[in-house]
Amino acid sequence: MRFWLTGLREEPLAGRLRALGHEVVHVPLVRVEPLGDGPVDVGGYDWVVVTSVTGAQELRRRMRGEPARVAAVGAATAEALGRADLVPGVSTQEGLLAELPRPAGHVLFAGAEGARRLLVDELGADFVPLYRTVELSPEPPEADAAVLASASAARALGALGTRAPAVSIGPQTTSAALAAGVRIAATAMTHDVEGLVEACSSLS
Repeated sequence: MRFWLTGLREEPLAGRLRALGHEVVHVPLVRVEPLGDGPVDVGGYDWVVVTSVTGAQELRRRMRGEPARVAAVGAATAEALGRADLVPGVSTQEGLLAELPRPAGHVLFAGAEGARRLLVDELGADFVPLYRTVELSPEPPEADAAVLASASAARALGALGTRAPAVSIGPQTTSAALAAGVRIAATAMTHDVEGLVEACSSLS
């Protein structure tokens, strides 16, 4: 099969799919814009929470001080920040909430402008937006299915009006895709590269 990767980064997903005999084309549906260069002081927080690779990279670039404890949604996000004391078994905000020790104390959530406020509302966390996601409108490539790793990419795919079915990384992305009129062929059981590989393989 020929899969259209719509996210910012092609690897390691592309390599895994090619190793299984699939074709891959990478045409991003999103780009990110950093929201400044000023320092982000993490001193005084009991937990610092990041939920995306981009958020982790931007925080690492701008961070001042050493966080007491770090919670990261997903192994790739933890790796991008350089450390994590908690990586939940389910890579969602809900999964993180379920495993975060309570009381969590003073929490900083560093993420995208317009990010879901579940963590902020449930934990009374401070929120610092580090980047914004911009949806793109490229010429759709020929593909058997698009691979969606974010709600932003799902909305951008829907706006293109393409008839290609999609493989989604998880329930939030699936919900956004369906709302945008995208047909979902499979949703990953685990919200990571492994889950996407298994979901893509289920179509062939």
